[in-house]
Amino acid sequence: MLFEFITSSPEETVGLGKKIGKLLKGGDIVAYRGGLGAGKTTMTRGIALGMGLRDGVSSPTFALVNEYSGPLTLCHFDMYRITDLNDLESVGFFDYLSEDRVIVIEWSENISEALPTGTIYIDIETPGEDIRKIVIDGDERFESV
Repeated sequence: MLFEFITSSPEETVGLGKKIGKLLKGGDIVAYRGGLGAGKTTMTRGIALGMGLRDGVSSPTFALVNEYSGPLTLCHFDMYRITDLNDLESVGFFDYLSEDRVIVIEWSENISEALPTGTIYIDIETPGEDIRKIVIDGDERFESV
């Protein structure tokens, strides 16, 4: 099911992320698709807040993964430099998949063949300077956002 939203500021994008974060459960994988500066990390800040996490979320560009602990652990991956499944294996991605974690992936296009059925896709487009068109491809939980 597709759900479309428009935000007009980073604060609104964080707010939408909060609503999404409240709906996520252990084992969920969120895969972003969108260009550089689209707002993937901004959205993740909101998701973390919605999950009840208070750590400051930052881009995992150089670390490849940032982990934030709380009632559920949020693992925030950046797959920009991942070019094949061997790279994915070497960073230990599959070891992170569990029912007590939510996985959020930036640059998911680079690992699309490794993502399981049931992955929640969030496409972020930038039609204007602060305007974001956000489309969630997920299940019925997201009707309430």
